Amino acid sequence: MSVSIDSRTKEVALLFGTFLIAISGLVYQLLEGTLSSYLMGDSIYHFSLVIGLFMSSMGIGAWLSRFIEENLERAFIRLQLAIALLGGFSALILFVAFAYINNYDAFLYLVTVSLGSMLGIEIPLIIRILKESFSLKTNISNVFTVDYIGALFASLLFPLVLVPKLGLMQTSFLFGLLNLFVATMSWYIFRKLLGKQYIMYLLTVFVVLLLGFWQSSQLTSMLENKLYKNNIIYATQTPYQKIVITANNERIQCYINGAIQFDSIDEHRYHESLVHPAMLASPQHEKILIIGGGDGMALREVFKYDSVNEVTLVDLDPMMTKIFKEHKALSKLNNNAYDNPKVTVVNEDAWKFMETSTSLYDVIILDLPDPNNISLSRLYSQTFYQILANHLSRSGVMVTQASSPIFTTKAFWSIKKTMESTGLETKPYHTYVPSFGEWGFVMASKFPIYFDKYTPKTQLKYIDKKVLQRMEIFEKDIIALDVESNKLSNHKLIEYYNKGWAVWYE
Repeated sequence: MSVSIDSRTKEVALLFGTFLIAISGLVYQLLEGTLSSYLMGDSIYHFSLVIGLFMSSMGIGAWLSRFIEENLERAFIRLQLAIALLGGFSALILFVAFAYINNYDAFLYLVTVSLGSMLGIEIPLIIRILKESFSLKTNISNVFTVDYIGALFASLLFPLVLVPKLGLMQTSFLFGLLNLFVATMSWYIFRKLLGKQYIMYLLTVFVVLLLGFWQSSQLTSMLENKLYKNNIIYATQTPYQKIVITANNERIQCYINGAIQFDSIDEHRYHESLVHPAMLASPQHEKILIIGGGDGMALREVFKYDSVNEVTLVDLDPMMTKIFKEHKALSKLNNNAYDNPKVTVVNEDAWKFMETSTSLYDVIILDLPDPNNISLSRLYSQTFYQILANHLSRSGVMVTQASSPIFTTKAFWSIKKTMESTGLETKPYHTYVPSFGEWGFVMASKFPIYFDKYTPKTQLKYIDKKVLQRMEIFEKDIIALDVESNKLSNHKLIEYYNKGWAVWYE
């Protein structure tokens, strides 16, 4: 028995299809940008590149649509099938390109241009298919209205639901299935024109995408294990970052967005160097503030001082503090520091926290990731350092990790100059951490700091009086450079940081 579909139903179905296509188009852009940032770093560059390529490719696709002069419905369904396959497998293709082929950029360009061009063809096709139902004015208005609403929906759905709940790989396959649904719906509407031969194509693509969706976790684990030297014991994608923990026997490494954060074999060198010079310089330890440091290692070092009365740890990502409190192997690394009743954990943006805080702190420790994007660079800015300076007690000291004085020399001295611009006295110093190379730190206070006056605690694994004094010495090729302060208006630090690493590794 044949069931006819009236023209109004066709119109609504095609506009709904346009809405879904718009969602998938933006999600594919966000997927490629996020995955590229995770694998390659430099999120500003990769998001700009992906969006620019995708949008220009859509323009090329719109121009190419003029050459499709007949069988518009057949062309539309074929495009949807192609987008379903390429879009669904896009995350897998890019992962494989990075892990095995070592030519990531070429595959990124190919996937982006191909998807953008095909999606660019579809909107003009839908307008032409609907021309018999609406006037040109109404037709264009309807199509672009649902298209833009779909883009808004995608922009909210991606960070709030898709990435934290499904991850990148499963999201990719899910939206391939969404494009397949549009193709299936379109075939049903135009089945009298198209015939039944498309049923086999639709079923085949459905099985392939469903299998990919079902195996996404295994595929992701397999590919991520290829990216990391040791076995992955924990991995999660939070709304803020990708956290991966690897292990080899008792040696544990933590990666955030692909960049190493610590290696248990030498993390004591970094965390002792970050925490103890500041604790030694400050005569008071009653109230301590740690910004970042969700792994609890800096917290562990702070509690080596019995005079500490209260510690507030501010870390944006609640998952970071949760796993380092509850995971047995990870909490062992920080000596179960989160179980100390003196600790208050605040999972909030550090800037917002400081704006509302009325407390003065004896020591402020900034254990933040490197300033490779704007959201991090602002926490190394003159404005933020001024806010922190206003929360220092009279004898208070603050300290930040400051990247490498060798690999990112200008970035290091820019951080020092930025702190100095708040009117505080600064003390730059550095040490060697095998996992990172030569690594730098900058302290600031309302009084001059002299390392030769301090005697470190005897139970430290790395720092003693000689090591502390050696930290002050900078070789001739990494002495202070003429650099600009890092301000919210220029974010010079990102430029210094990226160019510094590029000299060594590009």
